[in-house]
Amino acid sequence: MRRSPLILALGFAFPLVTAAAIQGAPATRTEAPALDDATIVAIFDAANTADIETGTLAAQRGASKEVRTFGAMLARDHKQVRQQGRDLAAKLHVTPTPPADDQGAKAHAAAMTELRTLKGAAFDHAFLEHEYTFHRDVIDAIQKTLLPAIQNEELKALVVKVAPAFQAHMEMAQQLEKQIASNTN
Repeated sequence: MRRSPLILALGFAFPLVTAAAIQGAPATRTEAPALDDATIVAIFDAANTADIETGTLAAQRGASKEVRTFGAMLARDHKQVRQQGRDLAAKLHVTPTPPADDQGAKAHAAAMTELRTLKGAAFDHAFLEHEYTFHRDVIDAIQKTLLPAIQNEELKALVVKVAPAFQAHMEMAQQLEKQIASNTN
């Protein structure tokens, strides 16, 4: 499935979201990214919401039982992480503020539109490819952009805590894709 990079950065690991989500934010190896905690919380929330939606779609439309189960797990896991992020934002009195140039919602809408046009094995393949790429991009964004920019220690701790789940989701998507591909050959 071809798609523009998802810009959700922490999708946050939940939200665990993606580097594409921060498109346009100045980030070089010598200077810190121009993001504040309110923007990072918004990115985290948006990324989790996006994966709740794609996971729910897969739970309903996946051709294989494995894809339906994986989709349901993604939706459940990301709901929990999103709620943790929302609870922390409320505790810290942080109002999530999406980046001004955020293209994440458009990229997510395009991905959902494309996934909704597919059925059967084509849906499963495109969904798993999307999830692998989404989680890979989120991991990259967390490591290179979000963690270096986070100022609040509690927010940083949450992101660090949920980051391994993004890795696990990425690996599961990749393994399922290989499994399903080998079953069709």
